[in-house]
Order: sequence, then structure tokens, then C-alpha cells
Amino acid sequence: MHRMTDEEFEAALSEALDAMPEQFLDALENVAVVWEDEPNAYHLGWDDAHEDSEVPAGDGEGDELPDDLLGLFDGLSIVERANGYDDDIPDVITVFKGPHERCFSSREEIVEEIGKTVVHELGHYFGLNEDQLAAMGYE
Repeated sequence: MHRMTDEEFEAALSEALDAMPEQFLDALENVAVVWEDEPNAYHLGWDDAHEDSEVPAGDGEGDELPDDLLGLFDGLSIVERANGYDDDIPDVITVFKGPHERCFSSREEIVEEIGKTVVHELGHYFGLNEDQLAAMGYE
């Protein structure tokens, strides 16, 4: 586990975005890339969840915060946008700090994995599903 301050994580996210191929970033329309400390109930897709609902911190008996959600694309893919799109509210790619810290043991690994996470979520923006992303090495 490698802990980072919020400023260090923001810098790592910026570094990962700067390393993205320019054609990916140029193709984004009305998409924000943000970060959160942890996924909330809404991010986890819990039924009847509200965006501000907190996830229980865990009781030490296997009910800890999830480590398998490193990022999330919340919006319409460009394939879905072909049917009409109201771009008043941006789609959002969220990168989660806590899971990255818990899963990776150095700053270098975190920066690399943030990059993979962003590419994975960009894949959803471009209309790829989980199986297609996994086949490309972005599980």
C-alpha cells in the first residue's frame, strides 16, 4: 500500500493524463475526468442509492471498502450518442484514490494504473464492453 496526499494523487492523475495519446483526449466531447477518495453507493450500483450515500467503512470481518473499482465511466458512449445527445451535463470518468492506494505499492505503480484505469474508462466512452477491454489487456 502506498499512501498519497490529495495533492500527490492529483499530480499523479495529471501525469497519467499527460501520458495519454493525444488522439484519445482530442476525441473526448463533454467528458470530465475527476477523482474521488472512495466509491460511494451510487458508484457501486447499489439499488436505491443516492450519489451522496456513503459506503460502510467495514467492520474488519470482510466488509471493507471495495478494491476492485478503480474507476468508473458515468455517461453515454459515443455509440449511444448517435441517437441524440443533450450535452448540458458532462459525462464523467471518476478515478478512485483509495483503491489505487490499497492495490499498488509505489507511486510509479499508481501512476501507471491510473493511466490504465483512464484508458479502460475511455474504452467505455468509445463503446467497448468489459470483455473487449479485457481482451485488450485493460481489465
